[in-house]
Amino acid sequence: MGDFSNDILAVRAFNRFYTRLVGALDEHLLGSGFSLPEARLVYELATRGKTTAAAIAAELSLDPGYLSRLLRTLSERGVVDRLASESDGRQTMLSLSAAGRASFAPLEQKSNEAVGALLSPLSADTRRRVVAAMGTISRALAPAQKSPPAIILRRHQPGDIGWIIHRQGTLYAEEYGWDETYEALVAEILSAFVKNFDARRERAWIAEIEGVIAGSVFLVRQSDEIAKLRLLYVEPEARGLGLGRRLVDECIAFARGTGYRTLTLWTNDVLSAARHIYESAGFRLISQGRHKSFGKDLVGQTWELAL
Repeated sequence: MGDFSNDILAVRAFNRFYTRLVGALDEHLLGSGFSLPEARLVYELATRGKTTAAAIAAELSLDPGYLSRLLRTLSERGVVDRLASESDGRQTMLSLSAAGRASFAPLEQKSNEAVGALLSPLSADTRRRVVAAMGTISRALAPAQKSPPAIILRRHQPGDIGWIIHRQGTLYAEEYGWDETYEALVAEILSAFVKNFDARRERAWIAEIEGVIAGSVFLVRQSDEIAKLRLLYVEPEARGLGLGRRLVDECIAFARGTGYRTLTLWTNDVLSAARHIYESAGFRLISQGRHKSFGKDLVGQTWELAL
């Protein structure tokens, strides 16, 4: 493992910034009369209904002793009710009292208003990027605790082409050591796609996760009967979600629906994940040959799918 001490300092600096920004150090959160830990407990009880201290401790990774003290304080204040479980008399069920529910409603409203005040000065694009960055942090640091993110596929729009050229040039340099001539090739392909675009017989699919591009693929006309799948890519944080196969399936369905007889593509054998997708989708390897491109010795491959 390399030295990432600067990354550690950056994360700690962000933590200090964010706790100050949201008032996490205040004695009472948003003037509610609850500390931040107490407010989080009230939220859990409001959204869960009846539950146990063990379930809350597991969800929030709280020390049982500390949680017990928090719950005792909230019980003494009449916020939390404790009842014996109907199925197991040895277990205590927790829920918000009537007073607790009454105190939760204004706290929830103030919390929404506070976040709204943070986001409202931002442009729509900046808001999307902020929310997407938060999702990336959550999935990266606690992937097992998060459900798969929603993926949206859309047509290309202004700004997409330049972004995809940049990301493909960057990713293939980082992952395979390809030089800038690959980025130049991508720019040539996509420039021709835009200039000659035929919406009836060609298509781009741009995948988004929480407002941020997560991958793309292009289908272009090669002849009246042959279409070509080009430039499939998926961002590293979106891999493992089935996105690559979904993009390829969209290409196949569109090519069939448009009346093409064959779908072809060219790739390199080092792109093993992409080759696996093509093979599993029914493509057959037609030919291959060695070549020197992008600063590397490669084996190029042509694959075809009969439609």
